[in-house]
Amino acid sequence: MQKLSRRNYIHTLGYSARPSLCGSSLNSSERVRGSVASLKTLDNNFDAALTAKGHAGRNLRVSSVYVLNKRGEPLMPCSPRKARILLDEGRAKVEERTPFVIQLAFATGEAKQPVILGEDSGYCHIGLSAITEKQEVLSAEVSLRTDIVKLNLERRQYRRARRQRKIWHRKPRFNNRKKPEGWLPPSIQHKLNSHIKLVEKIKKLLPISKVIVEVSNFDAQKMQNPEIKGVEYQQGTLFGYKVREYLLEKWGRKCAYCGKTDIPLQVEHIIPKSRGGTDRVSNLTISCEKCNLKKGNRTAEEFGYQGIQKQAEETLKAIAFMNSIRWKLVKVLFCEYTYGYITKHNRIALRLPKSHVTDAFVIAGGTTQKRAESELLSKQVRKCNRKLFRGNRSHIRNTADRLVHGFQRFDKVRWKGIDCFIFGRRTSGYFDLKRLNGTRVSPSAKAEELTLLESAKSLLTERRQLSSPV
Repeated sequence: MQKLSRRNYIHTLGYSARPSLCGSSLNSSERVRGSVASLKTLDNNFDAALTAKGHAGRNLRVSSVYVLNKRGEPLMPCSPRKARILLDEGRAKVEERTPFVIQLAFATGEAKQPVILGEDSGYCHIGLSAITEKQEVLSAEVSLRTDIVKLNLERRQYRRARRQRKIWHRKPRFNNRKKPEGWLPPSIQHKLNSHIKLVEKIKKLLPISKVIVEVSNFDAQKMQNPEIKGVEYQQGTLFGYKVREYLLEKWGRKCAYCGKTDIPLQVEHIIPKSRGGTDRVSNLTISCEKCNLKKGNRTAEEFGYQGIQKQAEETLKAIAFMNSIRWKLVKVLFCEYTYGYITKHNRIALRLPKSHVTDAFVIAGGTTQKRAESELLSKQVRKCNRKLFRGNRSHIRNTADRLVHGFQRFDKVRWKGIDCFIFGRRTSGYFDLKRLNGTRVSPSAKAEELTLLESAKSLLTERRQLSSPV
């Protein structure tokens, strides 16, 4: 495995050589098991994080460095220059590489500004943005796991097959089982826990004074039964706006009848109001003007589309998920909440591009604050694989968690100046390297060309340039 000298490593980052300040505590990713006890990470210095070499030949500048006091509590972030001076003088140490965090070695004043954290919660992706009065100090996007249901189904199949193979059978006891109050399916519980852990992690980096969470794109219950809050809710300034946005998202922004896209669409009643139809979203769909006029006073079934009514009554999966956990999320985090249609309304008013981090910025109350130049991109992966054998009849021993030439899956490595992750490996010593957005760096990189940066963990993180910083 190739190792870079400190002088050559800093030279690749565009800095002059400085004396190392890294103690043994900074090499926490050092391998200590088996035949790789001598393997260490790169010099875990601050230069590596303050200016990481971009994958497209550009530098990813960090606008702020997170700071912890002597007791490990978060302070206001500082500039990269100030962090570099503190580290050079030995008055601070590197606590974490990605995101880059330093801890002061001396007592200091702890003046703090209000920091508001906005979370664009979702079923597959979470956007996070922390802002002060003048600037955005954190911008992150997290991709959640979507394989929990599949793995639980696989585990159930193994369990049932194992019971069938047993000679003896215990007495059935499923009639005595009772789920505790507030029980959630494992996949939903995992996503709820992920939302909470991410907020708690950021609270360890920044002195968060307030948290605002987007609990759902729409309040589906109120749209199904708008009479809950009376005429005031029905005639609010955003009522027609949010219904239209809900329908556009539900029907994929295309005509429900002809399937055309990128054309003006109208809100259409499946059962016409003249024939007793209501304004509930279960009786509404989206259609183009041509189909709307052609349908006339007929129902969707009479128009030749029998499945429209059934599809209209189905709830969006992501919305159903957020509706099931939103109040638990608000209660645990003790935070304020908002809805997605309000976020979109404010984002369009500010003329900002659509993205998860931008939505989180708007949720936090961002308007004219200076946006971060780069963001943290994180991806949840499986922490471990405890199966002894692969799921086939060959009985090949499972090696998912074993080291291959000193590396394992999801290790963060450097290959030819590019920071990436190991997503596949072969015992011959060749590795499949990718970035977190799926871009393949190399399908067959040699082990001798890799340098270990960070050991594998359940939340992989890299820094990327924002496409259109404001």
